[in-house]
Amino acid sequence: MGLTSFAEEEMVETLVRDASTAPSMHNAQPWRFRYRRADHSIALRADFERAMPQSDPQMRALHLGCGAALFNLRVAAYHAGLQPVVRLLPDPDDRQTLAIVELTRAPKDLDHDLFGLYGAIAERRTNRYPFAERPIPTALEHLLIDQARAEGSRLALLSGWHLALVLDLLEEAELKLEHQGDPEERRWVRTGVTLSGTAGEPVDPDTILDGVPEYSFGPRRQDGRAPVRDFARGREETDRESARFEHMPHLGLLYSDRDRPEDWLVAGQAMERVLLVATREGLASSFATQALENTELRWLLRDPVWGAGPVQMVIRLGYGPLGSRTPRRPVRDVLDIVP
Repeated sequence: MGLTSFAEEEMVETLVRDASTAPSMHNAQPWRFRYRRADHSIALRADFERAMPQSDPQMRALHLGCGAALFNLRVAAYHAGLQPVVRLLPDPDDRQTLAIVELTRAPKDLDHDLFGLYGAIAERRTNRYPFAERPIPTALEHLLIDQARAEGSRLALLSGWHLALVLDLLEEAELKLEHQGDPEERRWVRTGVTLSGTAGEPVDPDTILDGVPEYSFGPRRQDGRAPVRDFARGREETDRESARFEHMPHLGLLYSDRDRPEDWLVAGQAMERVLLVATREGLASSFATQALENTELRWLLRDPVWGAGPVQMVIRLGYGPLGSRTPRRPVRDVLDIVP
């Protein structure tokens, strides 16, 4: 790339920092990156120690999160004046290497749509607060649908009986979690962590690097049907206010044609593209993964009329507050640089 070793590594660290702002299940951040100086490539690798064998036994959600990180990396590369050339699952015998991104200077085919999303990477949040009972303009809905299609996936924005069905399934899944518990939540939820610290002491950002911190739980649902996961369940020590949520939330189902690791990586990129465009256009977002963690309920999420493929994500959209940034692991913990 014609850079000094120091400048090259500094640029790669910036790309990985931007990639790592991607959402992942319970903010587990199940990724690592390996930069090879010899061919200026970045390998995206799964961190299986951060997998969730009970909630995500096939590691579908892990691949979705890594796909979202891959999309951020592509956007950041364009912003840095680089051309990212992506190969998914380059070695069938290597389950850990999910993608190779080769970086070259002076993009011949600059994707202006991706280039314009860079500012949204730092602004995107997962927002578990109430959204306004306000319609999303039709033109914006079509724009979001087009973004998913551009990445090889499909986005269906729900209404009528299908919205009611999906809300019922999500509520059923949330009730099951309340009754049965979720060991993955116990591992990744960080109680006693507030923006101002605990016991009046400021939070050291190096001590909270991942997971779902208490300050991002959002209020308890007093009313409404917005499918917001209650990460405070069974934790009486949390102190939250209650609030009224939307009665008719805006939900989107992200579909793929098939249900293989490659499809999950493709869907993760589509998911992040939709989220970044939504952020740029003033929409807040969160996820509803409860039913996706149950094989039977996940299958029932599909629209039986037009027979779409498997659902990869349920996305809640709307107009609401920006929300708080959740912690991220430092670049030094996720990046290896090799000759």
